Amino acid sequence: MGRTWSLRLRLLIGQVVVLAIVCVGIGGVTELALYRYLVGQLDTQLLDASQRSVRIFGEPPSAPWRHHLRPFPRPGPGPVFLDAPGQPVGMLAAAIGNGGSIEAGYLTTAGARAALTDDAKAQLAAVPVNRTPVTRDIKGLGRYRVIAAPVRRSGDIVITGLSLSTVDATMIRVLLVFAVVIVIAVAAATAAGIVIIRRALAPLRRVAQTAGEVVDLPLDRGEVALPVRVLADDANPRTEVGQLGSAVNRMLDHIAAALSTRQASETRVRQFVADASHELRTPLAAIRGYTELAQRMREDSDAVAHAMKRVESETERMTHLVEDLLLLARLDSGRPLERESVDLSRVAVDAVSDAHVAGPDHQWELDLPKEPVMVCGDAARLHQVVANLLANARVHTGAGTVVTTRLASDATHAVLSVIDDGPGIPEQLQSEVFERFARGDTSRSRKGGGAGLGLAIVTAVVKAHHGALTLDSAPGHTDFTVRLPLAAD
Repeated sequence: MGRTWSLRLRLLIGQVVVLAIVCVGIGGVTELALYRYLVGQLDTQLLDASQRSVRIFGEPPSAPWRHHLRPFPRPGPGPVFLDAPGQPVGMLAAAIGNGGSIEAGYLTTAGARAALTDDAKAQLAAVPVNRTPVTRDIKGLGRYRVIAAPVRRSGDIVITGLSLSTVDATMIRVLLVFAVVIVIAVAAATAAGIVIIRRALAPLRRVAQTAGEVVDLPLDRGEVALPVRVLADDANPRTEVGQLGSAVNRMLDHIAAALSTRQASETRVRQFVADASHELRTPLAAIRGYTELAQRMREDSDAVAHAMKRVESETERMTHLVEDLLLLARLDSGRPLERESVDLSRVAVDAVSDAHVAGPDHQWELDLPKEPVMVCGDAARLHQVVANLLANARVHTGAGTVVTTRLASDATHAVLSVIDDGPGIPEQLQSEVFERFARGDTSRSRKGGGAGLGLAIVTAVVKAHHGALTLDSAPGHTDFTVRLPLAAD
């Protein structure tokens, strides 16, 4: 059941219980110490009374102290020394002779001697004779501290006892005082604890309120902003509640970043689907048109042949687009590529040769090291990386542009650069050129029709090979640099 209690209630109950235990412990220790102190004082009085009684009982009847007795002998049970001066009220005494006879009595509140019952006499007779006070519950009289001492001359035994009633009454009064004090202290601590705990947990309540506001936000759709944060005063890392508030703020920052990333991803996916649909619709529309044309002009063989040639061209274009999309999907899903030793120098030579055939109006230059540069990866995909970079330079620059393919290596990486002296890429577009279906037509001439997937494929393939791709572009100079880990020996 305690698990369902609030933290405030559990702290308050814990504080009150601890305080009550401490107070009870202090009261118990104090009671014990006080009891031992009072009993010690009573034992001192008892020893004095015992010594006095033994001395009086052992003196002969002609002793000089006899004239100090209250008219002696006063009739009544018990030894005669009960009438000696200074004997306290309630004192009991017994004298046991050598023959086993016992004479016992006690002083009443009126100062007279009274007899003890046989059971009481038996209890006194059982007291050990060792001059050590012991506690006995005398039947009919209550609790007494009793001591037994021998008489040297006669060998009789004198038993003296003093009542513990005063000690017990004092202990009860002190116990009642402690009980009242404990009740007052617990009540005061409860009232103060409510105020203190409420103020101490106020920041925690505000943190919970902030978290509750976040829960009510529609985080499952659309652009979501998180305007709520834990206040700076409640996010002080030097306190436990502040650490919680700081952690909540960091969590909210992460959530906000994740929501922004999700929204951006959803936007890119929607744009990707729209662009892919547009790119596929164009060749499909052309294929449909030329197919209808061929059906209407069946008797014109030249027209049918031209239509079929255009259908083949658009089909090939659509096939390349679908293959590129499938490659990107495969790379996005993390499917592994082929892993073999690849001579990057040979890949660069083959790609530049193909580019020279595709763009004879450009100047293609090749800068290779004397030794082959070997990397571990997929040869076909790496060839596609170089080919796409060269095609990008060919398509987006004018005739006569110098395109240089440079290959080098350092201690750990192969460095491949494709550099052209074309118009460059505007700075505001440089962060977008690696996105899918991205085009930079506003600044670079576009003679060929591409789908805008070339650099996206380059980025995905390089990343799959644990490499890095960078861009440095300005008017008259554009440099795409690929860094790939070298193959192990």
